[in-house]
Amino acid sequence: MDTLKKCEIIIKALDSKKGLDIKLIKVSDITSLTEYFIIAAGSSSTQVKALAEEAEFQLSQQGVEPHHIEGKSTGWILLDYSDVVVHVLNEQARSFYDLERLWADGEQVDISDIIG
Repeated sequence: MDTLKKCEIIIKALDSKKGLDIKLIKVSDITSLTEYFIIAAGSSSTQVKALAEEAEFQLSQQGVEPHHIEGKSTGWILLDYSDVVVHVLNEQARSFYDLERLWADGEQVDISDIIG
């Protein structure tokens, strides 16, 4: 599956579960780790888990499974699809770790056409 199509499915899944402040950052020009980061927040640990599970479920419906998952019982769940890495954090962890600042050299991608 095309990388941007994966991103679109994940972003729509996160939006459908009311993910907060969803960001898509292209990092392929500055790291070999992945092509894109998707960052979203949830207002509670229950919502963080629901957001990650929905993203995972929607991709699994397309036959795409994560390479690795971290933090299933924490306030920060990471879904690694190799070319796309999804970070779902509670609001406190997102503010503390400030991933957008850490990856500020990456290219913020406009997703307004995906989530309207």
